[in-house]
Amino acid sequence: MPKGYWVSVYRTISDPEKLAAYNKLAGPAVKAGGGRTFVRGGRVVAHEAGIAERTILIEFDSFEQAVAAYESAAYQEALVTLSDAVERDFRIVEGID
Repeated sequence: MPKGYWVSVYRTISDPEKLAAYNKLAGPAVKAGGGRTFVRGGRVVAHEAGIAERTILIEFDSFEQAVAAYESAAYQEALVTLSDAVERDFRIVEGID
């Protein structure tokens, strides 16, 4: 069964305090949903239309598990905390089996 992934690239961060509050809630919500964080921040080299900003990559055992984790009450609470603090490109994608 193909794995599922959350891929998130932050275009702008306008409120680092809200982002920190989100991180405190999102981390446990992701873990409870079965997610494993492979990339969180760190060095970025951007090519073509890419931007060298904060990038997150989280793996789940399946695409369905990744969607369910996003839709969970715990993660939705984290999103409320994040509100308008960032502009990001967030995708849930299915891996190759």
